[in-house]
Amino acid sequence: MQEEPSEDRPTETATLAAGCFWCVEAVFENVEGVKSVVSGYTGGDTQDPTYQQVCSGRTGHAEAVQIEFDPETVSFSELLDLFWRMHDPTTPNRQGADVGTQYRSAVFYHSEEQKRVAEESKRKLDKSDKYSGEVVTEISEATEFYAAEDYHQDYFRNNPNAGYCRIVIQPKLKKLGMK
Repeated sequence: MQEEPSEDRPTETATLAAGCFWCVEAVFENVEGVKSVVSGYTGGDTQDPTYQQVCSGRTGHAEAVQIEFDPETVSFSELLDLFWRMHDPTTPNRQGADVGTQYRSAVFYHSEEQKRVAEESKRKLDKSDKYSGEVVTEISEATEFYAAEDYHQDYFRNNPNAGYCRIVIQPKLKKLGMK
């Protein structure tokens, strides 16, 4: 069970893209200190995009999640550690069978401190032996975030027996030691 930050403690926002937002949302909803996770679109030029528009690959938006978290319980750096483990940051515009710019790996920072932490974390990962290829994750300033349609929110929680959930999300959660 997630520990809710007290109402008087300030929270921070992280915006991350790592392929299909259903997977990313399902992972971060399991993190202690995360208050909320919203699936949506960011990083492009189209205002108020729809899922169909983003899927076309012509909006410039990525499927992403916006995470509200209690930094006294979980740090931005710890969120990034999980972010790097949950996807392959060396594949440009692709995660598994999901292909297109909307599935790119990206960190959309909300402060200069988040930018510094993200760049340092990426450099450290790139120098490690974890991947044979270069880490291609985009690190960009956060822009307008558009919440996805209601049926995308809490997708795994609401549809645990859907094919994508059983075949893609459940194994990812298991690999990360989550339920």
